[in-house]
Amino acid sequence: MQAIIYSNGSQECERAESLLNSVKEEVKVYKLNKDFTEKQFCDEFGVEAEYPQISIGLDHRGTLKETLQYLFRKS
Repeated sequence: MQAIIYSNGSQECERAESLLNSVKEEVKVYKLNKDFTEKQFCDEFGVEAEYPQISIGLDHRGTLKETLQYLFRKS
């Protein structure tokens, strides 16, 4: 299953990528100002959204913390 990370290059985004790689998810990272703009990010996730935003498969999982909770429940 593919995981998608919307990243601004922060340490939290790097942690998310490492975590998802460690659980053997196929990971695609979209980078701010390369693959999307801040406006596009806000339009998609809301002005209060934090980086990273993560989707696994077709499901939006949210932040790294929310994704960790999902993975913990899944295992």
